[in-house]
Amino acid sequence: MTTDDTKTREVGPTALTGDYVAASIVVFSGLEAVRRNPSMYVGSTDADGLHHLVFELVDNAVDEHEAGHCRDVHVTVHDDGSCSVRDDGRGIPTGPHPETGRPACEVVLTTLHSGGKFGGDSYATSAGLHGVGLCCVNALSRWLSLDVWRDGEHVRQDFARGEPAGDPVRVDGSTRRGTLIRFGPDDAVFGEHGFDAATIADRMEEVAFLHPGLSVRFTDERTGREDTFLHLDGVRGLLEHRNRHATVVHPAPIVVADRSGSPAVEIALWWTEGYVEEIWSFVNGVRTKQGGSHVEGLRAGLASAVNRYAADHGMLDTFAGERITTVDILEGLTAAMIVRMDAPRFDGQVKQRLRTPEVAHVLKGVVERALWQALLDDPDLGRRVVARALDATRARLAARLAGRTARHRPRELEIDYTVYQRQFGIRSRNWHDSCSWLTDDGLLARHAALCEVPADTRMLDVCCGSGVVGNAFAGRVGEMIGLDITPEMVRLASDRLDRVDQGTVYDMPYEDGAFGLVVNREVLHLLPQPEKPLAEIFRVLRPGGQFIVGQIVPYADEDAFWMFRIFKKKQPLLFQMFREQDFRSLLLDAGFVDPRMEEYFLWESIDLWIDTHETTPAHRSEIRRLYYDAPAEVRAVHPFEVRSDGSVRDRWRWCVYSLRKPLG
Repeated sequence: MTTDDTKTREVGPTALTGDYVAASIVVFSGLEAVRRNPSMYVGSTDADGLHHLVFELVDNAVDEHEAGHCRDVHVTVHDDGSCSVRDDGRGIPTGPHPETGRPACEVVLTTLHSGGKFGGDSYATSAGLHGVGLCCVNALSRWLSLDVWRDGEHVRQDFARGEPAGDPVRVDGSTRRGTLIRFGPDDAVFGEHGFDAATIADRMEEVAFLHPGLSVRFTDERTGREDTFLHLDGVRGLLEHRNRHATVVHPAPIVVADRSGSPAVEIALWWTEGYVEEIWSFVNGVRTKQGGSHVEGLRAGLASAVNRYAADHGMLDTFAGERITTVDILEGLTAAMIVRMDAPRFDGQVKQRLRTPEVAHVLKGVVERALWQALLDDPDLGRRVVARALDATRARLAARLAGRTARHRPRELEIDYTVYQRQFGIRSRNWHDSCSWLTDDGLLARHAALCEVPADTRMLDVCCGSGVVGNAFAGRVGEMIGLDITPEMVRLASDRLDRVDQGTVYDMPYEDGAFGLVVNREVLHLLPQPEKPLAEIFRVLRPGGQFIVGQIVPYADEDAFWMFRIFKKKQPLLFQMFREQDFRSLLLDAGFVDPRMEEYFLWESIDLWIDTHETTPAHRSEIRRLYYDAPAEVRAVHPFEVRSDGSVRDRWRWCVYSLRKPLG
């Protein structure tokens, strides 16, 4: 397998200018590091980063609740575009800090890695770990005002772009307690992004579910919206809320709880008839969107318990080789889980992924024991859960054999061609910007390099799209003809090919043996009964003519169905995810001979690839989760990267085939 799919340019001494001496080392003072590189601290400078500031303040209030000192949190988006978070906790200390001499409230807002969560027992299981949350909010705000009610006094201090605008001042005496922070985001950092009420309200309701007894209020002065969230059912209530419109497999969530030590665990599990798993995972109240050690432990425990129960109760068809994989068990699963622990290790300040490996082992044991017992105690539940997993197992096997079984369907073919015309007509507006592989020079060259026909050969680029594949053969062949069903694509391809006809691959408007070369790329998996278009390609190819076709394929059986799920979510027109051996058999069964195949590996930005009209926002989120929570057996064979900002790159395996139509 070839792996030299990427090129790295190394910068040597000739690429550098100036001297590199001790004085070249730059040291940022205060909060300048945050302002220089905000994405490192809040993940991004788009709407997600902006809302992260709010959630940092909410997390601090939640820590007060977890410590037993806060019952009410109030988040307000104000008319002027600012936001405030108020709690009734103990209030940030305002007295002089023993080391700096400055007020403690000023220190935590202006000094990185300061706070009350590094030592002692002030906060046992805290969301804040690095002592930078309040500093980040201050550094990335045009202005910030702090009000503290503590020790019978109301104290206020103002800040501008991270710097104190003056000393704290005593406003008056007061018997209340708590902290209020109001800030105006810096337009120079976040541009014109504003606060989204739905995003904040959704997170506030989540907080209320995860922290029973905490009242969370949200006010949007711009619209008059007022919400109060107070829930007592924890993760079970959260899961019931998320699944209120779902079709479920069993009547109530399965609850797993172990609060005996650290980590303490609360999990609710509920299988649905949905297609993709939904796991909402939290550590000390922080949403870990990319999962991590705790999710890996959950998955391992589920796989062990379900397989053990199925085997012990004779529910697997061992003669047919049935084996329930982790992917099968996760299909349709919804879960809400919160882990409370001391000193969790995350992948960065935005805390999207837990990296405390020992948690995986603990979670696996807790989940396996609890789920095994739940299935034993309720045989009907056991039957339903295993049957749901077996449905996924059998669907996976069916998808794996889809290419083979499609060739033996006796029914007449019925295709709504307008669906293809509508989708690809819209896609034509930004066709070449929708992914990397479409115009990748290396991939196009790999197709063209297989060409072994006389220079005057007449070529057909079938389902030609914009004509880039056919154009890659320029100079190697004679007349270049294109065929596509979509009028917009016909116009696009006309700039690259000699002639482009509009028509369908199921009934091509050409005589038998009209072409000496036919080329095609990444289309057959979108077509029902792909043996029929292959028969048409075989028909219009002259005896001895060459067929060159490229196709994305899985790396192994382990990632085949996982890829099918991803591609189906991205592209609703997908019919099958061919394994290499299935695709090869499909080509040979069509009558082609002399197969040659070359592999090409290409890193594709998944975020770019799924940013198209046919992929719904919900499906984009589900696709990312399939990467974030990919099982170990998939990760072992399929290279991909999840970056700290949540973006994904996938190393796709392309197989490019050359075949011939037999002579005579």
